[in-house]
Amino acid sequence: MPILNEERHLKESVDAILAQEYAGPIEVILALGPSHDRTDEVAAALAAQDPRIVLVDNPSGRTPEGLNAAIAKSQYPVVARVDGHGILSPGYLTTAVRTLAQQQAANVGGIMDAEGTSDFERAVACAMKSKIGVGGVKFKQGGAPGPAETVYLGVFDRIWLDRVGGYDPRYIRAQDWEMNYRIRQADGLVWFTPDLKVTYRPRGSFRALATQYKQYGTWRRVVAREHRGSINLRYLAPPTALVAIAGGTLGGLVWRPLWVIPLGYVGAVGVGGLAISRGQAPKVRALLPGVLATMHLSWGWGFLTSRVRLPETTQGTSSN
Repeated sequence: MPILNEERHLKESVDAILAQEYAGPIEVILALGPSHDRTDEVAAALAAQDPRIVLVDNPSGRTPEGLNAAIAKSQYPVVARVDGHGILSPGYLTTAVRTLAQQQAANVGGIMDAEGTSDFERAVACAMKSKIGVGGVKFKQGGAPGPAETVYLGVFDRIWLDRVGGYDPRYIRAQDWEMNYRIRQADGLVWFTPDLKVTYRPRGSFRALATQYKQYGTWRRVVAREHRGSINLRYLAPPTALVAIAGGTLGGLVWRPLWVIPLGYVGAVGVGGLAISRGQAPKVRALLPGVLATMHLSWGWGFLTSRVRLPETTQGTSSN
């Protein structure tokens, strides 16, 4: 578990792991970054209560380096990635290990089940579970089991982590997608199953959501640049929409019919937001158009303005 500023959800997340009914031994390795809240105190208290919890330092606070540090400390042949704001469903580990064996997979994963605790978080959860929000992403919306480009978090046959060299520490974001790409290029199987579910706590403000999705767009552009042929139309939709909206807005100052583009987008997220939020509280429904626009346009802006250039170095550190 790569941990940074997770005071709010860390205990809940760790408790869900330790409550798993799994036939084999379990260890929980927390890679602690330089948090600015009480995360370290919470982690120390948890480790003092249960010897299965191990703490390792992650001075940079970066997710891939934390993951590699935790993997290097681990001792078992199956490695499950869990985030500090993710809560495993009952039976998760047993199902994952069984699926790894049945499919002879390198990595298996399931559904990122977004679930909010505030009106804003609930609005984000609605958006994340919809096609209008994130496109046809199986690990956010569900679907039939089968091979996948990537999965949420992941439960790995450790042999494959060693084979591909672990997570590439250069990728601050998109490190999961990037490593799963390398696994697939090495003929490893990445398998999605809806039988695995992790409750995910969404970001709690427009600012945090915009930052998150801008980083997603920025780093997805990096993956596309480094791995030719890995991009698809779904990833190009947000930057295309942003360019069209900006062009229509500016062009409309000269030729009014072009205003149909930005106005059409506003109408689409308005109608779409209402459609995907049926049954939700009025405030949640009112927030949906703004949430959808923030996700789309922040992702698109990050993709278009991405200037990240990766240093020439070897790929992820080995988990040995």
